[in-house]
Amino acid sequence: MKHVHNQVAQLTDEQAIEMTETYGSHNYHPLHVNLVRGKDCYAYDGSGKKYIDCIGSYSAVANGHLSDYIVKTVKDQLDILTLTSRAVYTSEMALFLKELCEYTEADMACPMNTGAEAVETAIKLARKWAYKIKGVPDQKAEIIVAHQNFHGRTVTIVSFSTEAGTKDDFGPYTPGFKVVPFGDIDAVKAAITPNTCAVLMEPVQAEGGILFPPKGFMKEMRDLCTKENVLLIWDEIQTGFCRTGKKFAWMHEGAKPDLMCVGKALGGGIMPVSAVVGTKEVMGVFHPGDHGSTFGGNPLASVIGIATIEEMNQRNLERNSYEMGERLKAGFLKLNYECVEEVRGEGLLVGLEVREGVDTVKLGKAFIENGILTKETRSRTFRFAPPLIITPEIVDEVVEKVGKALSVVSKQLVGA
Repeated sequence: MKHVHNQVAQLTDEQAIEMTETYGSHNYHPLHVNLVRGKDCYAYDGSGKKYIDCIGSYSAVANGHLSDYIVKTVKDQLDILTLTSRAVYTSEMALFLKELCEYTEADMACPMNTGAEAVETAIKLARKWAYKIKGVPDQKAEIIVAHQNFHGRTVTIVSFSTEAGTKDDFGPYTPGFKVVPFGDIDAVKAAITPNTCAVLMEPVQAEGGILFPPKGFMKEMRDLCTKENVLLIWDEIQTGFCRTGKKFAWMHEGAKPDLMCVGKALGGGIMPVSAVVGTKEVMGVFHPGDHGSTFGGNPLASVIGIATIEEMNQRNLERNSYEMGERLKAGFLKLNYECVEEVRGEGLLVGLEVREGVDTVKLGKAFIENGILTKETRSRTFRFAPPLIITPEIVDEVVEKVGKALSVVSKQLVGA
């Protein structure tokens, strides 16, 4: 039997890219980069070229590539127990649930694998709560969502997407959702009816282009949902676990949710780990058989989740995210190129938006040539979400390389 690592090592970058395009479905359009290894804030292609990873697997590599502590935890667990399903109890999951609830300030948690699964879980919880607790008539529950939302790609989730590329050709769509403008509290108020069971939103729209709601919106949402007996569900799959300079983005305004979807960073950059956390009243509507996952909360995933949270606390990544995010934004602003429309962000979730007409394809290639991995989101915005362990020196290196890339498509403003 051929050793898989020997086979992988024998492929050139171009062979790997060509093989992927030949045998893989074309549901992604990756950067023309083939990564063969990573460590901390850096990733390397087959030629040995080094990149600063500013995509960070869409916030999933918060602890950096191959965190020594998390990797050791994984290696130790591989000799003990990896998969059991939920047919039995495990000590690993018991500790994981306790650690996660304490970190998120929640009463209970339902462990899953992917972010989309977490969102689907929250939708099911909200609907059953509507029928069993609030008293909404059967099949009439409504959930309010935001324009330009991104919560995953299942059929139910794309049913309430407003992006044609995500939604078109996948109908018939799941009913029961109302769409309102993001950040518009009056629109939310107007959309609420006696059948409204929840408001499901991202506190920051990362896929939407690093878009922030008006100051105070999250707190207003919390107050409104309390007043109207409607569940507040924050999707913090990308924004959670210190990404925005707080443990969770809702903490910027004290807008504690009834349910919260978490994932990505919870997997420690190793494997998919997600969950829904929330109040006992809502989480308690699930009874045996209502919901499940063969792999959700498996022993290996559980110890990874514990190690991830422990390292975040030990290394104070909440504070580092805030400080390095401020440094990164300030550095981008000092570059002062005419092509830059806006720099916006919280913590290490930073968007650099270029003006309309800028050749973003050319700029994207310039980023790669200068050793920066980033991808354009909507609204001509390039997302910078590097590992939260990033140092001042690496932040400054990012700024320098971004400046070189911007110079390819723009003139620097002198004295402006």
